[in-house]
Amino acid sequence: MKLWHHPLSENDIRQCLRIATGASIGFFLCKFFNWSYGVFFTVTPILLLGMISKVTGDAARQCLASAVVCGLEVGILGGLFGSAPAQMAIVAFLLFIYKFACMSKGSLFLFGANGVLSLSIMLNFASYPATDLNELIFTNLGASFLSVIIAFAMMVLIPDRGSDEKASAHVQPKAKRENQTRHEVLMGATIATISFLMFQVFDLSDSLSAQATSVLLLFPMHWNGTLGYARKRAMGTILGVAVGLIAQVVLYNWSGELLLVLPVLWIGLMLFSYAHTKEGGGSSVGFGALTTLGILFGQNLAPDNDLFFSALYRVSSILFAIVVTLLICYIVHKSLNSFAATRYGQ
Repeated sequence: MKLWHHPLSENDIRQCLRIATGASIGFFLCKFFNWSYGVFFTVTPILLLGMISKVTGDAARQCLASAVVCGLEVGILGGLFGSAPAQMAIVAFLLFIYKFACMSKGSLFLFGANGVLSLSIMLNFASYPATDLNELIFTNLGASFLSVIIAFAMMVLIPDRGSDEKASAHVQPKAKRENQTRHEVLMGATIATISFLMFQVFDLSDSLSAQATSVLLLFPMHWNGTLGYARKRAMGTILGVAVGLIAQVVLYNWSGELLLVLPVLWIGLMLFSYAHTKEGGGSSVGFGALTTLGILFGQNLAPDNDLFFSALYRVSSILFAIVVTLLICYIVHKSLNSFAATRYGQ
């Protein structure tokens, strides 16, 4: 893990506090009101507060628009092709194309990124007959609205102090050639669709972390970036699972006591937020650990569930997903590079 060698600024510490506290609030509300799909309420605040250093109105609009659009897409697709994964995959490929196009352009990256992740997970759930499609859609929509409220509340309660170059700097996306854009869009859409099909064929409805990982690996938008992030994601997964196992040992039979679980989760999130911020944000080891811990607690921590088994299953499935995704990514990358119209580079 490559961390900065200078101390964090005051605003960096405040971002750590916002990430840890915001995700903990989402987790608390989800468990307190016994809402389904707890992963949405825990991970969405992490994505919103961790991917960007300062939550703005534009970021909030992109997040909410993504949730609404995904709800409509999943509702229509799930209703028409819920029992026909092959037909659903064809339409999903077309939907992934325009979402990755938004990511490639840069200005709508958050809309595309949140949309790709949500669409992939929700389509997988929607394909199973036992899934209540309306509950799935409205839970994701509610989690997005709640996450935006939490994010703005964190910005008000824990605001930045003074000017901070890291917080105020806006990274302008580099100008890309048309063939590079086509390469990124086609590679992302192809691999996301293959991932969806694999989870359908092998009936992996309980491997949410692995599916999310196969999509998150595509966020760098090119082969070299994916390869670099794969290493970080693997390390982050191991760290996240390790903290989850420690939490299981500390809590033991009290994993159903929300007031005891909450501080343990907050401490873990704070540690990984610190690492994420020290790495400069983006696709970091800390961010991989944050999302892993959020999924582990949000989806699997319950009085009647063994977090130890869930953690071990999660780390093995994620590492396997990383290897398979990298292999497919390399094949697709080389194939697209064979044509001038979709050539990205080495």
